[in-house]
Amino acid sequence: MKNLRILLADDHALIRRGARGLLQRRRGWKVVGEAKTGKEAVEKTKKLKPDVAIIDISMPELDGIQATRQIREAVPGTKVLVLTIHESDELVQNALAAGAHGYVLKSDLTESLLAAVEDVAAGKRSLTPKVSEIVLDVFLNSKASNQEGEKTHAQPTPRELEIIRLLAEGKGSKEIAYQLGIAVRTVDAHRGNIRQKLGFHSLADLIHYALGNEIISPQEGKPKS
Repeated sequence: MKNLRILLADDHALIRRGARGLLQRRRGWKVVGEAKTGKEAVEKTKKLKPDVAIIDISMPELDGIQATRQIREAVPGTKVLVLTIHESDELVQNALAAGAHGYVLKSDLTESLLAAVEDVAAGKRSLTPKVSEIVLDVFLNSKASNQEGEKTHAQPTPRELEIIRLLAEGKGSKEIAYQLGIAVRTVDAHRGNIRQKLGFHSLADLIHYALGNEIISPQEGKPKS
C-alpha cells in the first residue's frame, strides 16, 4: 500500500508525535492532520477525508467512541482505528459497534500500529493479540451462558455465513452486494435473517460469533485463508 492519508487524534502531543514518526517511516504514508479533541477529530475528518483516522478513546469534548460513530456516519470512506490504553471488554465492544475497524493498545504501539493501519485501510478487521483475547473471552463467556438458547436457533445458510464473514471484515451492504453480485436489498434481507436466527443485537455480537466459529481468524481479526 503505497499512498495513504492518515489523521491522528489524541489529546497527548507526545503520543501524536511518536505515532506520526512511526507512521511516516512508511514510504507514501502521510499524516495529513492532527486533532486534540474528539470534536476536532470529526471536523478534520470531514474536511480532509483521510483514508484512516487513528482515534484515542479518552479525549475532551467528545470521546473516541462517539467520534468514531460520527466519523463513520459522515465520512464512510474513512476507516477508523482505535488506539488506546484501555483493555476493557466493554470499550472494545462499544468501539466495534460504533464502526471501528481496528483496536490497538498503546502498549503494543511499535509492533502493531503499522500492520493495523495497513489492514484497516484495506477494509480488513484488525485486533491486536491482547484485544483478540478480550473479544474471545467475552464470546466464550456469553456462549457458555446462552448455550441452551442457541440450540433453538436455525443454523445460518452458506450464503449467510459468507455475509457474516464480510460484515465481520468491516464491509457495508453496498460493498457486499457488489462483491457477491446481488442487490443491496437482498443483502439487507440476509442481515435481518441473520439477526433473527442468531439473536445478534450489535456488530460486536456478530464479530464474537465470527471469531468463535472460526469464520475469521482470532489472532488478527482477519478472514481465514
